[in-house]
Amino acid sequence: MSELQLSDVRKSYGGLEVIKGVDLDIKSGEFVVFVGPSGCGKSTLLRMIAGLEEISSGDLTIDDVRMNDVDPSKRGIAMVFQSYALYPHMTVRENMGFALRFAGVPRAEIEKRVNEAAHILELGALLDRKPKQLSGGQRQRVAIGRAIVRHPKIFLFDEPLSNLDAELRVHMRIEIARLHKQLATTIVYVTHDQVEAMTLADKIVVMRAGVVEQVGSPLDLYDDPANLFVAGFIGSPKMNFLKGVIEIDEDQAYARLPDYGDAKIPVTLQAAAGTAVTIGIRPEHFDEAGPAALDLAIDMLEHLGGETFAYARHHGNGELIVVETKNGRGLKTGDRLTARFDPVSVLVFDGEGKRLRS
Repeated sequence: MSELQLSDVRKSYGGLEVIKGVDLDIKSGEFVVFVGPSGCGKSTLLRMIAGLEEISSGDLTIDDVRMNDVDPSKRGIAMVFQSYALYPHMTVRENMGFALRFAGVPRAEIEKRVNEAAHILELGALLDRKPKQLSGGQRQRVAIGRAIVRHPKIFLFDEPLSNLDAELRVHMRIEIARLHKQLATTIVYVTHDQVEAMTLADKIVVMRAGVVEQVGSPLDLYDDPANLFVAGFIGSPKMNFLKGVIEIDEDQAYARLPDYGDAKIPVTLQAAAGTAVTIGIRPEHFDEAGPAALDLAIDMLEHLGGETFAYARHHGNGELIVVETKNGRGLKTGDRLTARFDPVSVLVFDGEGKRLRS
């Protein structure tokens, strides 16, 4: 296991800066996920760690050794790409051992490592098959096995599940989590799928436009987002955002919501009257017994068996609000819905999207 540190790391292409001063400490054995929308720089940052992209400025160290100018093959890193990149004319065994054979590792050692990796990934019965005889999930496991046999200090995964269907993605998430627990190796993983990030990571790095917006455990980011972007990106269905204005009445601050019948939501924060704010409410925080309420009309219902999400607006106008309901089976499109909630669960953001705290 190895520690990884990025200190004011930047990447520019000519006059265009795409990574804008990233500072990050990854502890030995951690599973860290870079997540963010397409084009945010997460794959570029991963490729800089791997040595496939040059670092314009700043320092990358692994176990306190500066790696900026070290050849990728000597960094002790193995990378798994979105594309399986398997040789079609080679068997699973040959694909997994190819890099070792190319590096001059003795045949007996190659066979030992390939068999060990095959056992970990449950590929033993497939070692003599060729890639065209494998499913997508099996091919991805072979690609992971090709990385495992190198005994790297750090594994890098670049959106490895993007080419799989929904059921296989769930299965492979479980497999990768099991693999991390079994190998106890440092993993840096890139995805645009926040569900993937939430289910796999010890620590999530949320990125936007080349900048790290927030770093923390999945539940820390979910419960305590630093800004509007993180609050909206982490969570599925996403958090509801309602535009409001602060009013003060007898030392109590309220967020008045003009688009929702001027409903007043008590908030515990220091803000001047007239301040424009955004109120954040997660779908599951609506509760039939809550003291605050929004008067809505249902546009659509999403029945998922054990839970139902109502997509509703105020009198058919304004932004859709997603409400997790307890009695969804008794609702239908067009019904009026009084969506109640406890103001304690509300998050408040200023006009620039920064979190306002009490």
